[in-house]
Amino acid sequence: MTTAVFTSDTEARLAVARQVADAVLFEGYVLYPYRASAAKNRFRWQFGVLVPPSWSAAGEHSQQHTACLMEPRPGAELALEVRFLHVQRRTVEELRADGSHAPVPELHLADRVLPTWDEGVEERVTLAVPVGALEGEGITVPFTRPAAEETEDVTDAEGHVRGRLVRRREAISGVLRISAAELDGPYRVRRLSVTVENDSCWNAGPDADRHAALAHSLVATHTLLRLDAGSFLSMTDPPEWARSAVAACDNRHTWPVLAGEPGRADLVLSSPIILDDHPAIAPESPGALYDATEIDEILALRTAALTDEEKREARGTDARAAAVIDLADTMPQEVLERLHGAVRSLREVTGPREPSGADLLVPDAPWWDPAGDPSVDPARDHVLVDGRAVRAGSRVLLCPRLRRSDAQDLFLDGRNALVEAVLHDVDGGVHIAVTLEDDPGADIRREQGRFLYFQPDEVRALEDV
Repeated sequence: MTTAVFTSDTEARLAVARQVADAVLFEGYVLYPYRASAAKNRFRWQFGVLVPPSWSAAGEHSQQHTACLMEPRPGAELALEVRFLHVQRRTVEELRADGSHAPVPELHLADRVLPTWDEGVEERVTLAVPVGALEGEGITVPFTRPAAEETEDVTDAEGHVRGRLVRRREAISGVLRISAAELDGPYRVRRLSVTVENDSCWNAGPDADRHAALAHSLVATHTLLRLDAGSFLSMTDPPEWARSAVAACDNRHTWPVLAGEPGRADLVLSSPIILDDHPAIAPESPGALYDATEIDEILALRTAALTDEEKREARGTDARAAAVIDLADTMPQEVLERLHGAVRSLREVTGPREPSGADLLVPDAPWWDPAGDPSVDPARDHVLVDGRAVRAGSRVLLCPRLRRSDAQDLFLDGRNALVEAVLHDVDGGVHIAVTLEDDPGADIRREQGRFLYFQPDEVRALEDV
């Protein structure tokens, strides 16, 4: 069974977690400037992609595994909801004079341009089960989503049919494996394990690529968990007595955090994007903008400044992109002003008196101008690693074992990378900007300047090729 009817209380609690989970689900779905022709929208679906087992590429996997600790009360029930996007291929067909339809790259209308595009259909697999039923080998829940094809007529402003959109989805299947085991010790703590696996039967031929595999993949996969009686332990800031048990939890390609309001621990969001406990959407945010590390004010202003032709293309790219354009065009001034900044909390600071404005010296020129500093050149600068000079073009092995400041770094341990630049900050620190050698989107990341950054003691020099 892959659909459970939750109690009203559980549904209300999960709805709280879904506010952030929606952002995870659609993170990077369509990026500014929200047009299919934009370079950054040609390499999509980058988070939580579970590919079919017959096709594999470095950095992408067919399953993800969540492990977290919980303290359920007697008779507690666990509610689980796995969410993902099912890729839907949208092709555009133009109506010919003889009544037939022919595929075209784009269909131009007065108010929009409709291109071929991949849409995402939200899917859910839900389950409600007593915690006691998860002991031992636990339970296994298979699920399927059938292939489907739909057509939609496209009409112009006068109501004349100009063509049609054909949407196709491939069949996908998967399996959930859920179990719980009580840990030794004085505390009644259980380790909950949830595995989500794509087991779709797709025969990937020798010429298959990522674009073909995505149609058979689970995209942006993440899991919501809720205990109706009891609580979960924080995996990022556990109590001292639980630290060793937390360290023994094996989380692969996803990371669980407490969700919902601070002070409550009945909800967990296991996300492929690294989050802190109790993540929340800023109350000032007027709507979804789908861009990584959103800065709503900048995105809203830049979107409103798009030309009419650019907006026309964006509106035809996707219904969600069209909603972003409409949001930016109709945003009241008072809403835009709220996006300028907010103070979340204040704390009292005690200690020696800070110098007043009169005590400060105001320099006649900016304290540092990178364009005017000839000693800094990221494309030519180098740093010694293992006694060898590492600079732009060098190959390195990523070893993020020393810093461990970001759990995302651990997913990259042991991967080969290409150095794009060596950067020096104003405090004397050195940062190595890299792209992964096996990243199919490396060219796009290079074009956009979206690199990964590591310290010199987090890489090992490799022989250049």
